[in-house]
Amino acid sequence: MLQSLRIRNLALLEEVALDFEAGFTAVTGETGAGKSILLGALSLLAGERADKTIIRQGAPAVEVEASLFFEDPTRIDAVLAQLELPACEDGVLILKRSLPREKAPKITVNGSLATLAALQRLGEHWVDFHGPSEPRRLLKESCQLDLLDLFGRAGPALAAYAVSYRAWRDLVAEQARIATETKLAPDQIDFLQNQLARLDALELTDEAIEALERDFQRMSRAQELIELASALAGGLQGEEGVQGRIAELLRQARQLESIDNASRPLVERLASAAVELNDLGAEFSGLSQQLQFDPEQAETLSERMHTWLEVKRKHGGEVAAVVAAREDMRRRLDVQGDLEGTLLRLEKQIADAARKAKKDAQALRAIREKAAKELTKVAAKGIAQLGFKKADFQVRVVALPELTAAGDCSVEFLFSPNVGEAPLPLSRIASSGELARVMLALKTVLADLDEVPLLVFDEVDANVGGEIGRVVGEKMAGIAANHQVLCVTHLPQVAAQAACHLVVTKDQSKDRAVVSIEPIQATRKARVSELARMLGDRNAKSALAHAEELLGKR
Repeated sequence: MLQSLRIRNLALLEEVALDFEAGFTAVTGETGAGKSILLGALSLLAGERADKTIIRQGAPAVEVEASLFFEDPTRIDAVLAQLELPACEDGVLILKRSLPREKAPKITVNGSLATLAALQRLGEHWVDFHGPSEPRRLLKESCQLDLLDLFGRAGPALAAYAVSYRAWRDLVAEQARIATETKLAPDQIDFLQNQLARLDALELTDEAIEALERDFQRMSRAQELIELASALAGGLQGEEGVQGRIAELLRQARQLESIDNASRPLVERLASAAVELNDLGAEFSGLSQQLQFDPEQAETLSERMHTWLEVKRKHGGEVAAVVAAREDMRRRLDVQGDLEGTLLRLEKQIADAARKAKKDAQALRAIREKAAKELTKVAAKGIAQLGFKKADFQVRVVALPELTAAGDCSVEFLFSPNVGEAPLPLSRIASSGELARVMLALKTVLADLDEVPLLVFDEVDANVGGEIGRVVGEKMAGIAANHQVLCVTHLPQVAAQAACHLVVTKDQSKDRAVVSIEPIQATRKARVSELARMLGDRNAKSALAHAEELLGKR
């Protein structure tokens, strides 16, 4: 849940720090007072893109910060781990975002720098926005299908079908590709066979290619390397080398030891150095011998290096790219060798994959058909509570002749607001007000299935009022039993049922407009006054009495 929110220099708001409680919070205020500022701050923390026009005039930067508490942080910590961000401490997630006027934007998550993409990914797990445009989405078949699958908990069945459908379509695409390939001419086959033979002569592993490049480098500069190794061996070995000189030094050191026994550790170190220098001389001498390449070995190494450079240039700089090219050549030759047989085998694989996809699609459709019956019942009840006493609402699953990415069926939401009229698709009969209430009824039904802790509703009560407003408030309060709900509303019947109440005001009495946000739930008088304002007149006795009635014993 959202615990606290701090906003600085966003639009007309200078600064505010708010604490939130679980349950239902209403946000009210005059039209144009700036209620969208609060939602804008949450959107920024959820990763919405923004430009610098949102910065308060004269301020250097917008800053928003929130703390969120998760009773079980397992899921959010898993997402943080994937994003390589610190885990929540005691279940608390800290989000900060600043948008300076002159500098680059900055985002931190639990104290570590993060990207906008990371903020968007996290936002999917802590907040869900439902705005005025939401009902129009209900006209889309894809949205209706998503809602039905959510209600029917069809996620696992849908995922299983997606795998089998993709496997089937991939095989069909492979068949089409092979079928359209023209048979290779003999000279083309010879060319591919020669290329494949050259590639097979190379050991195409990272280690082998690294060794090839190293050996070729050594061979290319063999004479220079031999001369250097021989010079080093000569400088260390023999009477004229370091070895001869150090032998004399060691004899003198032994004399020193015979006179002063305390010098023994120094003499032993000199003796060890003499042994090490002797070994080094022998190894440099051996290296000069190893660097002698016989002509046949040098030719083989040159040919292999030439082949590698050629295929590397042709197929890509990485060993993996060359390996992929080799396998593609081998596949093309294999196909040419048995083109008809390959197509027949693919035909059988496609038939098997199609049967598997159809079976998974049927299982998915069975879940949807059962869910459609249940959703029809519960949604119709909710719609009736929202003022459509005689309305008819149906969820119809329609079989399709062919498999699609979404299954073997589509879904239609049918609605009739009036008794005696046949239900038709929503897009054909629903007004904006009707759509809003249908969507609200569905959201109420589906809220318990939403695992996101914070649900933000922006004027979902638009186009309703009076007694229906009270029902909307009851539904918001019902959703708040399992979620934290933040609802921007113009209806006093909705606001009165909130446990917490924030009022947004705009002061234009001075040189510039200033927006403020204040919690008023702790003062009954302030809350009654705000509800009376929403009813029409905060000073009218009838409005005040009605506000008292709406609040009841709260």
